[in-house]
Amino acid sequence: MKRVMFVCKKNSSRSQMAEGFAKVMGKGIIEVTSSGLESSEVNPHAIKAMADVGIDISDQTSNALSEFSPEDYDAVISLCGCGVNLPEEWVMREIFEDWQLDDPAEKPEIFPRVRGEVKERVEKLIQKLS
Repeated sequence: MKRVMFVCKKNSSRSQMAEGFAKVMGKGIIEVTSSGLESSEVNPHAIKAMADVGIDISDQTSNALSEFSPEDYDAVISLCGCGVNLPEEWVMREIFEDWQLDDPAEKPEIFPRVRGEVKERVEKLIQKLS
């Protein structure tokens, strides 16, 4: 089973939604974790946006990338264009993608659009890894 790390700046919205989708859609296919360049908290708007499509991420936590080891992951996905800020050993995994999605944290009204973009990309990633 492939192991995937979703990472963005604060691990509060985009990476949390990606983790939620991947856990549901990739069940039995991939193992998934999310983290941030720094940890914060899971954005309540992200929790609501995912609940609106039937996925509960309220028990997910925000973690710093430094808590994890790159050797434990096959794929690393940056959701915010922060790939340039990641330590090289994370960028050099078997699969590295930098999705550069808009940050909905300051604009809650774009959560549904960003959620849809995250879902679409997670679906493609799962296909690629299976």
